[in-house]
Amino acid sequence: MLTLESLEMLLSIDENELLDDLVIALLATPQLAVFLEQHPRMKTALLHDLPEWKASLKQRLRATAAPADLEREFTCYQNTQTIDTLTFQSRVPRIVDTLQTVDSPFLPQANKLIAQAAPTLGQRFSNAFHALFLQRWKMSLSLQTVSLHHQLMEAEKEILLDELQQRLTLTGKLEAVLAENETAAGRLWDLSAGKLIKTELQTLINFCDFLQKQPSLQRLAERLGRSRETKSILSTEAPREAFRVIVREPDTVPEQVDGIHQSDDILRLLPAELAAMGIKELEYEFYRRLLERRLLTYRLQGESWHEKVIERPVSHQQNEQQPRGPFIVCVDTSGSMGGFNERCAKAFCLALMRVALADNRRCYIMLFATDIVRYELTAVTGIEQATRFLGQSFRGGTDMAACMSALLDKLEDDVWHDADAVMISDFIAQRLPEETVQRVRQRQQQHHHRFHAVAMSQHGKPGILHIFDHIWHVDTGLKGRLLRRLRHA
Repeated sequence: MLTLESLEMLLSIDENELLDDLVIALLATPQLAVFLEQHPRMKTALLHDLPEWKASLKQRLRATAAPADLEREFTCYQNTQTIDTLTFQSRVPRIVDTLQTVDSPFLPQANKLIAQAAPTLGQRFSNAFHALFLQRWKMSLSLQTVSLHHQLMEAEKEILLDELQQRLTLTGKLEAVLAENETAAGRLWDLSAGKLIKTELQTLINFCDFLQKQPSLQRLAERLGRSRETKSILSTEAPREAFRVIVREPDTVPEQVDGIHQSDDILRLLPAELAAMGIKELEYEFYRRLLERRLLTYRLQGESWHEKVIERPVSHQQNEQQPRGPFIVCVDTSGSMGGFNERCAKAFCLALMRVALADNRRCYIMLFATDIVRYELTAVTGIEQATRFLGQSFRGGTDMAACMSALLDKLEDDVWHDADAVMISDFIAQRLPEETVQRVRQRQQQHHHRFHAVAMSQHGKPGILHIFDHIWHVDTGLKGRLLRRLRHA
């Protein structure tokens, strides 16, 4: 089987130029050009994806089989290249029959060339005619191959434009909620490639609208996302450093009487010492004390300020930014979490997904009631998984212990070892087993994991909440809802 790749190699056709032309034509599409001009971040994301798309298209083109008629014509062309002019003259009728059988576009030109160079009886075709015939035939084959490429590329272009249209529609509706920076825009572009039906898309859009009407949930998600603050670390092996300080010290310059001290200063002797020197029995004692510098004298001194260099150990404090890991969010889907609590819990997960996209973090959802259902909202199929999660109904009992145990098992995975754990519930459930509480304490102390509780009820059990590092309260009662509505009216 002859493939398009083989034809390209044998006919010396550069498919890269064809692909570049296709990309230029794609970017010049009016609707796409206007959208990308209005959303430069989406343009960056598209340009980032184009090389991979080109490589995929090139691979599909290379694996595409050439039509049977084109393959037969090319085989005839190759056989004609290997014969001499005399043999070519004898095979011309057979070549024309082959061109006619495969309905070759080269047939009219071949008949015209043969008619113009038809030799009289006993004459032969010239070598120049033989070369010209093959050259024109090759040009015709190249044109057919390029035309076939264009047909395939146009079909691929229509498929890509349709996919881009869906992605642009989804991106335009979700950008204000899920995209904040260049990284988030690229992640959103990748996520929006999932195949969604209209009802699922509308569910996602409805929750995005609900989240925009609940700014307190957005602020709470942002505060939770910034919960890893910069901390100061004391350096215990700080080197000794030199410090220049201004000090005051006594000076020998006499300025005022500052007391009495023992010395050998004759000029400042006390009168009692002078009297001892005048008594013959005490004269030797006087000289002895003089030699020992033990005579009582007046102390006259001043003060002097000067710079002094001293060395002392310095305690350094360096700021270390805590790494922001992924989110593992446990959502209580019991019957008591139905109604407005359910909408708030789902919208809050959507807000955390927004934070994760903005910070290039992963977001993993665990729904728990009597069973546990898992979704990763920032995976390649994240948008599709998000719509499935938003379509879940909250009903059934509460098995918080099983979910907490599964969460702790997830934290032991190397990929999620630095994750922040978030539990969304009304915390109206049975107390956790002591073994589970000890595992949580161990994670907090040895691995510095943070456990956040988002309480959707004021009646949550303190015996459960006390194990969490941070407790975030969301007032979902009627009074709180009315107050928030009046505050933002």
